[in-house]
Amino acid sequence: MNTSEFRRRGKEMVDYVANYMEGIEGRQVYPDVEPGYLRPLIPDSAPQEPDTFEDIINDIEKIIMPGVTHWHSPYFFAYFPTASSYPAMLADMLCGAIGCIGFSWAASPACTELETVMMDWLGKMLELPKAFLTEKAGEGGGVIQGSASEATLVALLAARTKVIHRLQAASPELTQAAIMEKLVAYSSDQAHSSVERAGLIGGVKLKAIPSDGNFAMRASALQEALERDRAAGLIPFFVVATLGTTTCCSFDNLLEVGPICNKEDMWLHVDAAYAGSAFICPEFRHLLNGVEFADSFNFNPHKWLLVNFDCSKTCLVSVMVRRS
Repeated sequence: MNTSEFRRRGKEMVDYVANYMEGIEGRQVYPDVEPGYLRPLIPDSAPQEPDTFEDIINDIEKIIMPGVTHWHSPYFFAYFPTASSYPAMLADMLCGAIGCIGFSWAASPACTELETVMMDWLGKMLELPKAFLTEKAGEGGGVIQGSASEATLVALLAARTKVIHRLQAASPELTQAAIMEKLVAYSSDQAHSSVERAGLIGGVKLKAIPSDGNFAMRASALQEALERDRAAGLIPFFVVATLGTTTCCSFDNLLEVGPICNKEDMWLHVDAAYAGSAFICPEFRHLLNGVEFADSFNFNPHKWLLVNFDCSKTCLVSVMVRRS
């Protein structure tokens, strides 16, 4: 495909996308297919010769679309809202064309600096404490992750490294293995399954704290678990508080849990993936009270803020980390 054909096909694709979005409510929301439906419909190995653009578009309609769950349909009510918008689609197109890999400032200065500034924008919109911001008055900063699952894992690994360094500084004879076998993390029994996966990947114990009648983690239940585990020789080090659980949008009590975490020198991670975008609204900001006790905070702009899902070089999940 040369530049001339790219211009032509690009316009055709924009028309296809626009027609899809305009007609999405006429499509069946959930596909009527069985697992494995796709394999018999496509070649079992990559073709030796390319297909025409027209054939590919026809295959999308005949083969792919019948197996698509249309998350943007007005009749889709499962899981959580997934955001998208025409400006975000255009931005995704530009990002794909530039194709920079922003793993360091030198790799792409504009990419690195734009991400940093945008994270501060989001932090200010949420009225996060200045300690979470990158700008001169702050000590922390935000980065883009692909999902809240990744954000929780990153926070857990940071907390694990911090507590290992602290304990080895006090007792140099302790090995990392000896410390890790005693580390224990906590979350509500309403927390997302990704929290449990983070514990498994991080190689630490994770315990679910029973929630109250409002499906919230409370201080009394957490304190009881801490005392029991310390008495058993374990080392509590990490707590995940959820603001807007996936099951019922319940909120753990940050104003109760936060002070305990600070007193016990445990890392507090706030998972606001589902409801975090709402805290931009002044009438909902009070639901974030207690975030000043947190060491890290994440939410998903791709749920409510009209940004495409996954690593599309736009703001998806921001992990705000307070340095200590």
